[in-house]
Amino acid sequence: MSANGSRPALYLLRHGETEWSASGRHTSRTDISLTVEGEQQARRAGLVLSKLRETDIPPAHVVCSPRQRALQTAKLAGLEIDEVTEELTEWDYGEYEGLTSAQIQEKVPDWTIWSSPVPGGETADEVSERAKKLLDRVVGALRTGDVVLIGHGHFSRVLAATWLGLTASDGVRLALEPACITVLGDEGGEPQIVRSNIPPWND
Repeated sequence: MSANGSRPALYLLRHGETEWSASGRHTSRTDISLTVEGEQQARRAGLVLSKLRETDIPPAHVVCSPRQRALQTAKLAGLEIDEVTEELTEWDYGEYEGLTSAQIQEKVPDWTIWSSPVPGGETADEVSERAKKLLDRVVGALRTGDVVLIGHGHFSRVLAATWLGLTASDGVRLALEPACITVLGDEGGEPQIVRSNIPPWND
């Protein structure tokens, strides 16, 4: 059952906190693990996901990024992964890997991932195409039940924007904090964000 109680939904789950996400360092290819807080967030996110889905029936399809921070989050959230794919990895930050926005802006004033080039990394168009390809491939599974994608902050925001027919750069309008969940669905065939940036509540 979906978050709106009738149709299957697509759930985007961002991995829990890492040392780099906590300090604002851009993390794509670097394979780091969750912090203790990130592990706790992941467990709570699993409980939140169960409450949102309102069913004990497992999702029809669970897809995960191959980075250990995502794999750990899926495991701690109690999800059985059906597929691990590079398609779900974070926006490739190229030469800006490991740097904060403030550090990048010391050399490139007003730089943001949403509006500026990334030397040695992915362009917004490339990230958009990757998002479209992934959504086109997994949307068929929605015919049989919910789909859960466990990934990363910027790319998950691109996925949500792409779902709405927007550009990758429009992802700036959609927040997604560590271990938070965004629910995508539709109304009368029109794509919509059912719920957004739902935190891993601690009851």
